Amino acid sequence: MRTGNHEIIVNYLNQTRGFDFSGCRTSMIARRVNQRVSFTKCKDFREYFHYLKKYPEELENLIDVLTINVSCFFRDTLAFEYIAKKVLPTIISQKKRSSDNSLRVWSAGCSMGEEPYSVAILINELFKKEKLNFDVNIFATDIDGKALRKAQKAVYPIQSIENVKYRLLKKYFVSKKQSFQLISEIRNLVSFTVYDMLDKRNYAPPESVFGGFDIVFCRNVLIYFNAKYQNLIFDKLYRSLTVDGYLVLGKVEIPPADYKSRFRRVNNCCHIYQKRSDGRMTGFNESRMER
Repeated sequence: MRTGNHEIIVNYLNQTRGFDFSGCRTSMIARRVNQRVSFTKCKDFREYFHYLKKYPEELENLIDVLTINVSCFFRDTLAFEYIAKKVLPTIISQKKRSSDNSLRVWSAGCSMGEEPYSVAILINELFKKEKLNFDVNIFATDIDGKALRKAQKAVYPIQSIENVKYRLLKKYFVSKKQSFQLISEIRNLVSFTVYDMLDKRNYAPPESVFGGFDIVFCRNVLIYFNAKYQNLIFDKLYRSLTVDGYLVLGKVEIPPADYKSRFRRVNNCCHIYQKRSDGRMTGFNESRMER
């Protein structure tokens, strides 16, 4: 496929499904579209484009390839351990002092649900231990509707639960031959919806109404976008967080230059950041946020 030929595919996806992949890295898009060209045994890009229009179901396969759906429970165990031991207790302590008994979490780019369900397990463990009665809302979004449908079923192969401690596995999963299903108590804590991180109409999932999240997970999402779109996404993340809210990024991700002064990194062992309570802003979005 010649460089640039992927653009008509990207435009077609935008027109037919409303998904905007224009900010993704060119090399990544071209490589993954090529996978479907080869798989469908099309001769070239043009033949594949006609194939897409003839067989609309192929759009789902293409979206699957363009959106990486590789995850597992408690991926990056150190980050989840820190959240369980430090972040969640700190948030709950602050909530008690202010008589706020709500907890709001957003998992952006949740794939097949392992991440938000991992958070739900941690929250449930803490609340049962401390005998807390909070209103918990966990919103999980992804651009891939097919992945979200699998997430709602919450049935996973053994590879997905390799990082789950045995005690938690016995407590929260039911064995089904070669797979494991999460119990309904945890499934019911998470709401799954399709949401495009490049959606210019909403800075947070519409189902969440107003954002106001105590924790936002956006791990291994930014790495697929160029600098311009990373700033657009970070604008959403910043605005959706409550004052002093926490942002969890992937191992190789850091806030873009325009946002570094708006967050502080809470430790040196994992990429967890806290929104600064003084609301300092610089550069790219300052004038935009004031309008």
